[in-house]
Amino acid sequence: MSDLVRAREMRDFYYDAEKAVLGGKTITKDGRTWTRENLSEIRKGRQEWEHRVSVLQVPKRRRGPALARFE
Repeated sequence: MSDLVRAREMRDFYYDAEKAVLGGKTITKDGRTWTRENLSEIRKGRQEWEHRVSVLQVPKRRRGPALARFE
């Protein structure tokens, strides 16, 4: 699994968790339960994964000059 795919999955989890908790539901993942009390933590996690996705989506730039001139 690529880093970008994993980051998107985690971003989507936090998005879904935020939506569910705001709707009054409880979410359980990997033995951990998320409730309304965890909303700030959920939002922080979503923002972190959104940032990671945006960083991973940017193509890596080449180092050095894009064009060499010889005269």
